[in-house]
Amino acid sequence: MATMANEQSQDKLFDRGRAFAAVGDSTRAEEYLAAALQRGADPAKVIPVLLDVCIRDGRYRSAIFYAENHLRTHPADVPTRFVLGTLYAAIGEGPRAKEHLERVVEAKPNEARAHYALAVLMRDQQDPVGADRHFREYLRLAPDGSHAEEARASLLTRMP
Repeated sequence: MATMANEQSQDKLFDRGRAFAAVGDSTRAEEYLAAALQRGADPAKVIPVLLDVCIRDGRYRSAIFYAENHLRTHPADVPTRFVLGTLYAAIGEGPRAKEHLERVVEAKPNEARAHYALAVLMRDQQDPVGADRHFREYLRLAPDGSHAEEARASLLTRMP
């Protein structure tokens, strides 16, 4: 019995989940990682791996489910909130994406990636003024960032 209980420990479940993720078995990885969370594993350690597994497999709604559940008890987890915002954007739920990305920018105003993601979302939602503001902030924070060229090209220009 002790051996069986040990096999179900949160650490073993987490390790197995990571191992299945490493070999590309995302379904089993998700099962083990979710079980590790249920057994009390540290969410700060498990959630990023679990979300990554779901996202790599294209199961965005599953990732959203885990992120939403996690944020109910850990609302200050900014990295998870950022991922959640981008996931909502990916499935076309703009208002929910905007809500989460704005909360990220509020909590971490110097997070360049969040400004960029919010700018792209606003541009796609036909809010060029809001998009411009966040593209400019992205460029201020990351003038040579990987999205700098696109951000510069997306800026509004003053008409004479």
